[in-house]
Amino acid sequence: MKKKKILTLFFVLQIIIVNLLSLFPNFVEKHYSNGLYPYIAATSRSIFGIFNFSVGDVIYGIVIILLLRWFWRKRKTWRRQWKINLLTIGSALSVFYFLFYFLWAVNYHRVPLNEKMGIEKKYTPEELIAFTKRLISKTNALHLQITHNDSIKVTNPYSVDEIYALAPNGYDSIAAQFPYFEFKRESLKSSLISTPLSYMGFGGYLNPFTNEAQVNYNLPLYNLPTTTCHEMSHQLGYASESEANFIGYMTSITNDDVYFQYSGYSFALKYCLRNIKDIDEATMENLLPLINKGILLNYEESDQFRDKYESFIETIFKYFYDNYLKLNHQKDGLKTYSKFVGLLVNYYADKDL
Repeated sequence: MKKKKILTLFFVLQIIIVNLLSLFPNFVEKHYSNGLYPYIAATSRSIFGIFNFSVGDVIYGIVIILLLRWFWRKRKTWRRQWKINLLTIGSALSVFYFLFYFLWAVNYHRVPLNEKMGIEKKYTPEELIAFTKRLISKTNALHLQITHNDSIKVTNPYSVDEIYALAPNGYDSIAAQFPYFEFKRESLKSSLISTPLSYMGFGGYLNPFTNEAQVNYNLPLYNLPTTTCHEMSHQLGYASESEANFIGYMTSITNDDVYFQYSGYSFALKYCLRNIKDIDEATMENLLPLINKGILLNYEESDQFRDKYESFIETIFKYFYDNYLKLNHQKDGLKTYSKFVGLLVNYYADKDL
């Protein structure tokens, strides 16, 4: 009983400490993200990376079963033992919270990537449109290089495992310019719950307790390379979804493989078109005829995938995830994903795509 009280009080203390850490991003960047965390991540990936299945998913399954079993056994005890039961829950949450933040989530409070790279995030509609036109030209060229026909969609010839094997190449390329993107000890896994993830509307996730990058293998293969690179960036400690999108794009287009490059460019183009649509839908419609029909067929493939798994489950999980992101200082919630467009527009303003 005393131990549970201490752990529950420690839970409250942890929340205070984490919120205080958010006020000192430079401290977090130096002592956690570039200090303690790389050792934690390397150890986790070395241990769990040797398994060819998702250990994290198995752990989640066991924990869920144990939780359901506990609630079932305690269902008739709440009137007379409610204090003990609440302390049990509080102590369990305290352990979970500690492991979650200690093993990974303190990275939410590190120095933002745009500050680290000296990139502005704001842009004008004119800058976005000009950048999108450049992106259309590049994506069209890559599409034709692969298909030799502007009306045929790209079909990725690789298996899921082959995509995982190729993904680190982009990190090797970009690390020469940005050493903090250096990636070692791969631990890429197809999630055992890929079908539930599809219904939730997620392309993957990082397991913070095992540092495994979990990828939804049901995704259209043309898009899978960039999704894989996105999840790998979380393993490096970049918790922000906009930053993970930006790194996923950069490591895709710098990969030697043309299918990775196409995945990255088509991914970025789709986000840019969405952002233009939010500003002026007519302008977005005017840009569509400039895009190869085959690229639009790939986008249609993604839309069909989304429609296939569309359900109320996605609405529920995205509501919770939206609020989870906001609680972790990503004030735009799910809209954070699209914020990486600002990084793209400004970073490539004076650079070749």
